[in-house]
Amino acid sequence: MRNSYKIKGMTCQGCVTSVKENLLGINGVEAVEVDLQKGEAEIEMGAPISISAFKSALPEKYSIEEKKELFVDSLSRLNEEVSEEKTKLQQLKPLILIFGYLFTASLLLNYSNWNTREAMLDFMGLFYIVFSFFKFLDLKGFPESFKMYDPLAKVLPVYGWIYPFIELALGLLFLMRFQIQLALGATIVILGITTYGVVKTLLDKKSIRCACLGTALQLPMTEATFIENSIMLIMAFGMLAI
Repeated sequence: MRNSYKIKGMTCQGCVTSVKENLLGINGVEAVEVDLQKGEAEIEMGAPISISAFKSALPEKYSIEEKKELFVDSLSRLNEEVSEEKTKLQQLKPLILIFGYLFTASLLLNYSNWNTREAMLDFMGLFYIVFSFFKFLDLKGFPESFKMYDPLAKVLPVYGWIYPFIELALGLLFLMRFQIQLALGATIVILGITTYGVVKTLLDKKSIRCACLGTALQLPMTEATFIENSIMLIMAFGMLAI
């Protein structure tokens, strides 16, 4: 039988020779192959040999463990990552629910006399109204969170203070069907800037709080923020192209 083991403490070919000789000295060991770069050993034996026997045969500077233990560690890390993803999904639940309500409201407002453009305008208007509402819940705290990823808010702090008012104004313009072209253009500009900051933050793998729903809800910055902005940008470009 042939088993793989992880060897720690080897630094040179002399270590490889020492490990190999000591392992070959164990009764029942038939062959040993040691890989310095991987820090591993392949041991062929006539019958199962306990890990304690291998440990006893090696000098104290070396440690040996079965590779299956490493698999258990990897599995444990995988479970931790899965748990983290579940936690992230729970944190994003408010955002997912809000989008579900916005889509449903837009559909219900237009189902009897369907018009895709009108439904999109309703969605964008409701989007801005709802998202500005959450920012107004903590108007003082929003600018600090917003400038962590929005490029314009970083260089022009006052922009973070007026941003919720801009969203509210755009929401009203869309719902009232007033100056639609202006509202669409403004949407492309402000969300284009924010989306650039979101993408950069995600690529840099920074762990920060998303300010899309203000600071009242502790939402992490994730791909969901990018998707949320992208939906609005696609709608805006689509309606301007019509």
